[in-house]
Amino acid sequence: MRADSLLRSSAVMATGTAVSRVLGFVRAVVLVAAIGQNFPAANAFDIANKVPNILYMLIAGGVLNAVLVPQIVRATKREDGGKDFLDRLLTLTLGLMLVLTVAVTVAAPLLTRVYASEKWPVEQIALATAFAYISLPQVFFYGLYTVLGQVLNARGSFGPYMWAPVASNVVGIAGLVAFIVLFGRGSNGEHRVSDWTPEMIALVAGSATLGVVAQALVLVPSLRKIGFTFTPRWGFRGVGLGSARRVAGWTFAAVAAGQLVFVITSRVAAAASALAEETGDHMFIAGTPGNAAYSNAYLLFMLPHSLVAVSLVTALFTRMSHAAGSGDLAGVRSDLSLGLRMVGMVSVLATVGLVVLQGPIGWTMTPGPAVQGQALGRVAAAMSLGLLAFSASYLLQRVYYAFEDAKTPFLAQVPGFVLMAAGNMASLWWLPTQQIVVGVGLSLSLGHIAAAVTSLVLLRRRLGSLDGSRVLRTHVRLLVGGVMAGVAGWLVTLALSDVTWSGRAGAALTTVVGGAVVVGVYVVALRVMRVQELDDALAPLLRRLRRR
Repeated sequence: MRADSLLRSSAVMATGTAVSRVLGFVRAVVLVAAIGQNFPAANAFDIANKVPNILYMLIAGGVLNAVLVPQIVRATKREDGGKDFLDRLLTLTLGLMLVLTVAVTVAAPLLTRVYASEKWPVEQIALATAFAYISLPQVFFYGLYTVLGQVLNARGSFGPYMWAPVASNVVGIAGLVAFIVLFGRGSNGEHRVSDWTPEMIALVAGSATLGVVAQALVLVPSLRKIGFTFTPRWGFRGVGLGSARRVAGWTFAAVAAGQLVFVITSRVAAAASALAEETGDHMFIAGTPGNAAYSNAYLLFMLPHSLVAVSLVTALFTRMSHAAGSGDLAGVRSDLSLGLRMVGMVSVLATVGLVVLQGPIGWTMTPGPAVQGQALGRVAAAMSLGLLAFSASYLLQRVYYAFEDAKTPFLAQVPGFVLMAAGNMASLWWLPTQQIVVGVGLSLSLGHIAAAVTSLVLLRRRLGSLDGSRVLRTHVRLLVGGVMAGVAGWLVTLALSDVTWSGRAGAALTTVVGGAVVVGVYVVALRVMRVQELDDALAPLLRRLRRR
């Protein structure tokens, strides 16, 4: 796969991701409109709806993503094309996911208390538990979605996996709109904990779960199109699952360590909102980010990563798995260099935009008082400082996984986990209430930077040269362009400050104008500095425009 065809595959995935993410933002805005953001009921739902995502990532998400593609690629070289191996692997995976889902649903009360704060009142814990009972079945369907999607990816069909979340967002938005129509927006944008009825709980949490079900099932027609059939097969000895088991074990260890850190993150964010609620000041509570604000900020943080890094790395991962399997180290190094440079180009731009336009962006996507949007923007800006390192780490991990090595990336992440956990606790102890979750975002950034640096050092020992001089030169130019774009965007926000805070429409206008200036200055700066990666990214678009 040449660079241009790689970019075309990435573009297909990025398009689906972009549509999904736009709908995801719409869903987040509608959710805030329906139940608020920094209020008790909103934080209760956020905890409950995050638990299935957390558990899926803990038990299966990272494991499946690390294991399936290399294993399927290698299995295709067998006489039967890998069908027997794949049938057994999928039977084992889905069986374990089903057992896990039943177990965690039964344990909903315990899990809710693990991620909530001991400062929460009994009524808020009870509401979160009720949400969790309906949300936790999502675990199985997240697993089904990942398994089916990775089968498609391993066979070179990348688009459906990235487009499938569109179905989830459409169903989720429909459910939330129905909630607003039936039950309204509450008093001052808040449905108090005592106001929630079983019907309200079922509609909010149930539509979220139905969305995940739809996300998994829409992949079935695509699988039929590529001729995939699945026959359940039991019996796993002697079929080559030993290496998969080793990779899965270390990947599980890495995800488990990360999720232990997230337990601290969740409890610190919950404590911040509980401390704000003790003041009894409605505006102070609205301006204090908690779990829901953290999740929405993370949604912003993940947007550029999902659009570019995930799409690009998904295509590269299949290619690197082939190269690693045939001992082509030069091919792996070439793909790694390309990935680091392309991911860096977008990550720098996104970081500048989220830092400079944090206030306008936050208020644009947050129905309610401006302080809610400002709180969201501060957290997203803090997280974005580690975006470049986060996306680089994601790519570096896939290089290790291509060699069926999950132990080294686990070790590389340990320093980052330690920094995150320590930073979270320091934020709770030493920062003002309204800045606690901002400190959590900064800790996240420091952790990602530490993990990326450690991964690079360890990978260089394995691959030798990593094309480091070329990667470094490119990133220096990207940072120079980012500083220039940031200064230009900051001047725009100063000039439009009165417009920005005149209302949400003004904030949206500043976001659009400021964003256009940041992108424009960045692109011009990179062109002047002759950054080749920009030309590679723009070439398909320019060719299409010339044809017209």
